[in-house]
Amino acid sequence: MPLSLWDSYGLADYELGAGNISEDSRGRWYINICVKLSPQQGPRRSEATKSVGIDLGLKDFAALSDGHVVGSERHYRKLEAELAKAQRARKKARVRALHARIKNSRKDQLHKLSTALVEEYGAIFIGNVNASALAKTRMAKSVLDAGWSMFRTMLQYKCDYDSVWFDEVDEAYSTQTCSCCKRRTGPKGQQGLRIREWACPECGAYHHRDINSAENILAAGRRRLAEGIPILPAPGAAAAG
Repeated sequence: MPLSLWDSYGLADYELGAGNISEDSRGRWYINICVKLSPQQGPRRSEATKSVGIDLGLKDFAALSDGHVVGSERHYRKLEAELAKAQRARKKARVRALHARIKNSRKDQLHKLSTALVEEYGAIFIGNVNASALAKTRMAKSVLDAGWSMFRTMLQYKCDYDSVWFDEVDEAYSTQTCSCCKRRTGPKGQQGLRIREWACPECGAYHHRDINSAENILAAGRRRLAEGIPILPAPGAAAAG
């Protein structure tokens, strides 16, 4: 059956490929179409020269090697009580609306952050924390709420489009290793997770736990880049540092 569409995006200017129709949790319908870009519409070349390491976390969403810390928006947690109330009252439409609001809020934050990073840096290295494994632990709600996997996917395709170098780096022991003297003198074990700042007993350097980890991720990424080591596959074996 033919459909009549309002071309608000300007798809008439592009060569269209295959597509499909989908429905979201609120019963709204969308048409999804692949767009074939011409060389003039294709990837751009970034002029940024700075590089950055990114450590993903739960207390804060991300720490950057240049000292910036991105807070966690906790999209699900903010509406968890309201969602539970709607579920108890069996208000299905309200439940669907809240889930859509949480999803859209998370995507909006991740899109804005990933775009800002790609515009500012010419090389981005991120820890390969295993979100799938952590989603099976007591931290599952917080891990899924953070949207690490979605964020890494956004970063990767935006980096590809803007010709920004992107790599996932093995972050094992990144929080325990002093980024100055490279000795493994940082907090360890379950008790160490509570320690957010620490001083290295070997060299005396004072560290913010997550920024130190990001600095180690950046250093590892630069070594891989200098040595010509192939980009790591999708994360699946490493746990949080």
